[in-house]
Amino acid sequence: MADEKAALLGPAEIRDLAGLLNLTPTKKLGQNFVIDGNTVRRIVRIAGVQPGETVVEVGPGLGSLTLGILEMGAEVIAVEIDKRLAEQLPLTVSLLQPDAKLTVIRDDALRIQSLPGAPTRLVANLPYNVSVPVLLHFLEHFWSILSGVVMVQAEVGLRIAAEPGSKIYGGPSVKAAWYGTWRTAGQVSRQVFWPVPNVDSILVAFERSPTSLASEELRLSTFEIVDAAFQQRRKMLRQALSGLFGSAQSASEIITVAGLDPTARGEQLTVRDFLAIAETRAALE
Repeated sequence: MADEKAALLGPAEIRDLAGLLNLTPTKKLGQNFVIDGNTVRRIVRIAGVQPGETVVEVGPGLGSLTLGILEMGAEVIAVEIDKRLAEQLPLTVSLLQPDAKLTVIRDDALRIQSLPGAPTRLVANLPYNVSVPVLLHFLEHFWSILSGVVMVQAEVGLRIAAEPGSKIYGGPSVKAAWYGTWRTAGQVSRQVFWPVPNVDSILVAFERSPTSLASEELRLSTFEIVDAAFQQRRKMLRQALSGLFGSAQSASEIITVAGLDPTARGEQLTVRDFLAIAETRAALE
């Protein structure tokens, strides 16, 4: 193969596999395949993949990143929606890394409710058109996942990892923070993909918080408040939440009792601030 250290996929192998499957990458499925072994190993290294652990990968595609994770001696559970890719991946892995432990699940990553075993790490080149929903879905449903690294569109990744007060801080930032801490972990060149995307990519790393912030009911209420706050992000909280709470006066009262300023804007609040509003709302109802 093109890679000297071990059997990873290079540009020629990726194109050969695509030709074999009569596959034309589509924007609808966010398909851009990594063709550079150094980038694959960089992602795996940043993710901290360890031998013997179980890693879940979403959207493995033709297997570039899958092979890099397996190379470390980890077991991979790969979730792939495309039938052709799901059927080909085990064949590719068995040819290049015959002793590797791989489980392929053909399913929609936004709908999957259970996984075999208990993966402790998420490592993925996420389809850019659904990256945030997929990420939040997996963190919500699979509590065994304690850390991970995902590659996403740069604009989206910066938003996910943004801190309160930033102009790019928004709903995805708050919802991601519900589950743990986030940081950007380096940019990725457009040239390591086939086809070359028309957007920049970035790696985002996370560590899950050891305990949940609150109950599922309060999480849903908090996320509802977050959505309302950022749908009208230029407005003060008392105005942005007036529709949700019945009136600006009611919103002001709840926000004040929660210990916050009704004239603040959503971009100034931490996830715990939003939770405080949800808790106050529940207490006063």
